[in-house]
Amino acid sequence: QVQLVESGGGSVQTGGSLRLSCAASGDTFSRYAMAWFRRGPGKEREVVAAITRSGTTTYYLETVKGRFTISRANAKNTVYLQMNSLQPEDTATYYCAARPTVSSSIYYTTTAGYPYWGQGTQVTASS
Repeated sequence: QVQLVESGGGSVQTGGSLRLSCAASGDTFSRYAMAWFRRGPGKEREVVAAITRSGTTTYYLETVKGRFTISRANAKNTVYLQMNSLQPEDTATYYCAARPTVSSSIYYTTTAGYPYWGQGTQVTASS
């Protein structure tokens, strides 16, 4: 099974940028659809972005479209989340998630869709 480790979180001012990374190990990374979730203070965990095994299809939460970009480098066993124009409402713990899929063109947008999770990394945006 795959192990996931996130990095890149931190504190920025409103409008700033961060790039999260999720390094995978223990299995063939290209077998897995990947996603980033977040849980803000007092909120439920929600999907932020998802990407297929091949990287050709992506999904974004409506409120992050145009600001966040998910990508993956299968040769480096890593998935990224580039976050620009960060707002206070983006403050949350961000989690990387993985699910092995047979199809190269599928992703999932619910927590139940992913059996493997990282430990999370904190992102704080404030004015």
